[in-house]
Amino acid sequence: MEALKSKRRKTIRRRIRKRLTGSEGCPRLSVFRSNKQIYAQLIDDVNGRTIAAASSAGQESGEKINKTEQAGQVGKTLGEMAVQAGISKVVFDRGGYLYHGRVKALADGARKAGLKF
Repeated sequence: MEALKSKRRKTIRRRIRKRLTGSEGCPRLSVFRSNKQIYAQLIDDVNGRTIAAASSAGQESGEKINKTEQAGQVGKTLGEMAVQAGISKVVFDRGGYLYHGRVKALADGARKAGLKF
């Protein structure tokens, strides 16, 4: 079952990446979701470099919050980093995941910080 799930996600991911490329002016916001953490980065595909990155792994706070709220904070953090770097528009790459739950919370957090996509 698990092998089929990961194979299907890889197929969907390849289909998405065929259409999306990030540039320096409009980078790709790539999302990776593990069972415990969520990671996001802004990637310039033309030059092959990461502009900014944020994850829930480094955000250990005192209060207990659920994973969806953590994802929202990661999106907000990454959005603030992007705005400081002079980036206002990005292309969203959901990485083969469905656009709901933690992935949607991350996108909403980035939008609240000032990113447009």
